[in-house]
Amino acid sequence: MNDFKELIQQYFGPLGSQELSVIQSYFKEEKLCKNEIFTNSGQICNRLSIVKSGILRVFALSENGREITQWLSTKDFFVTELMGFFFNQPNRWTIQAFTEVELLTISKTDYVKLCQEFPKWFEIEKQFIIKCFAMMEDRIFSHLSMTAEERYNQYFEQNRELFHQVPLQYIASVLGMTPETFSRIRKRQAENS
Repeated sequence: MNDFKELIQQYFGPLGSQELSVIQSYFKEEKLCKNEIFTNSGQICNRLSIVKSGILRVFALSENGREITQWLSTKDFFVTELMGFFFNQPNRWTIQAFTEVELLTISKTDYVKLCQEFPKWFEIEKQFIIKCFAMMEDRIFSHLSMTAEERYNQYFEQNRELFHQVPLQYIASVLGMTPETFSRIRKRQAENS
């Protein structure tokens, strides 16, 4: 499974083949059916996964009952609820399979064992969490510094295929805009093409 090893090195930096084999031995194949819940808000997430195929939606309900989609996780992305998995805090987000999904998953129990067997993992984990927070900072910066249309264009360039796979209201939510604003921008883009 060379894809796994390449992906691990992409996220965590260069590792030797023996180190990669140790890490890989802890990840197990898992499948989720469409609409199956990976983890629910209020629970504590007990697994970390790499998406092999399919789409997962990360969402929560606002105080007024509106669904807010925070992220759409696709092939080669890691998925977990950070506060739950790493900090044993109740999840804010629900993660649900939008399509059938294939994952490579490590349970929290095996994650603790991996940390004990492979002490270098703590440094790797630190780098992973730093990358997660850097991605969140980039999203916050784009929301504060870019217009809605600039955010739309950037997301479209990076995730073109999602525009044909998920309801556009989810993408609008990820981009921090109403479905109406999203539709106006999409219409303008189509007219300019």
